[in-house]
Amino acid sequence: MKIRSYAGAVAILSILLASAGRAQEQSSATASASSTAPTDTTQPTTTATVTAPAPAPSAAAEQPAAPAAPADPAPTPLLTPAITGPLSQLPPATFSAGPFGTLAVNGMLNGMGMWTGNYVAGDHSHQAALSNGQIFIQKADGWFQFYLQAGAYNIPSLGTSFLATDKAVSNLWGPVPVAYVKLQGQKSLKSTSVLIGALPTVMGAEYTFTFENMNVNRGLLWNQENAINRGIQINQGLGKYLTASFSWNDGYYSNRYSWLSGSLTFVKGPHSFIFAGMGNLGQTKFQTLATPVQNNSVMYAAIYTYSKGHWIIQPYFQYSDVPTNQEIGVTKGASTTGGAILASYAFKHGISLPARFEYITTSGSVNQESVNLLYGPGSNGTSITVTPTFQHGGFFIRGDLSYVHAGNITPGFAFSQDGNNQHQYRATAEFGFIFGNNIEKKQ
Repeated sequence: MKIRSYAGAVAILSILLASAGRAQEQSSATASASSTAPTDTTQPTTTATVTAPAPAPSAAAEQPAAPAAPADPAPTPLLTPAITGPLSQLPPATFSAGPFGTLAVNGMLNGMGMWTGNYVAGDHSHQAALSNGQIFIQKADGWFQFYLQAGAYNIPSLGTSFLATDKAVSNLWGPVPVAYVKLQGQKSLKSTSVLIGALPTVMGAEYTFTFENMNVNRGLLWNQENAINRGIQINQGLGKYLTASFSWNDGYYSNRYSWLSGSLTFVKGPHSFIFAGMGNLGQTKFQTLATPVQNNSVMYAAIYTYSKGHWIIQPYFQYSDVPTNQEIGVTKGASTTGGAILASYAFKHGISLPARFEYITTSGSVNQESVNLLYGPGSNGTSITVTPTFQHGGFFIRGDLSYVHAGNITPGFAFSQDGNNQHQYRATAEFGFIFGNNIEKKQ
């Protein structure tokens, strides 16, 4: 993420070691909770488990038939990929993979169309793209487990220009964005796991891919965060309600392993609270789409989630800081402070209505030549998004209606062709299919 002085990094490290947490995957204690919290830790969805009826006794038997063995319960959705809601992952299809044993597989295929008002130079008012064409394969039992996510994706985000799907894949995390090996502790170490590979970040309330979130477009606060990092992560269950994680990684996909990340997650019933922190102990001069100037920063987030019945309610606070560093071209550092509230209400017949409100402000000024983290030094942004959603089995359709206001802008850094407009409207429709055990075999 963002660079810090070594003194600041040591301070962060002490906090992370003390509060370690927020696993990309919930511990077994967390996974068994009656309600799941939409956080950056991987988690089960709320799809119900249905038990198949026991088979009837043989009609040919003259003697009383022995009691039928109870049928195995239908498979439940796996923890990865994590989906906040209101969309629900389906139970996986399974297949035998020789030496790997039984593997589980899910898939996602959906497209989107978008209209954007006051679009910036080089963008277009109307867009259409494949938003996800991905497959998820995982081994989720035993001491050796793994997860593989492969395919195409698009990451639409508020207040930014549209990027075609092929360019998103080639300029971000490649055709296999997430892939890791998981070493799961056994017996007395069953609350401990180690993940190695390309991992989802522990930072922030929103996940990376469209289908994982309440809204199709990512938000203004998400724009400041990293999404996927490569490294090693240790997860540890701490009793009945706490899960901690600690990670050494490359931050914003920089391929420089100088980042420390950690979080602490508390889950009890419908309530969860997460504190996450991350920071760069080194510095990264080069910049790409996946590795922006924020790779030289520190960031903290506090996230509360209530998830019960028809409601998901999630307010959170986020702070980040990119310090002054002449060696990498940051003449004057700046910080961001932001907050958001996400909520979703589920009606009957697969209809839900999620909404998001967020506000973020940045420090600094043009006169000080502060680094630009938004719409010019010292600017701020406000967004409102509403996403009516319908899902029936493996089919879903939803629409994003959003508005962004940019305040205290630097001319040329906001919206429209000249970058001087402070308002942007966007309408997005996404529809497609979720695959799992709903794939029927021909009789």
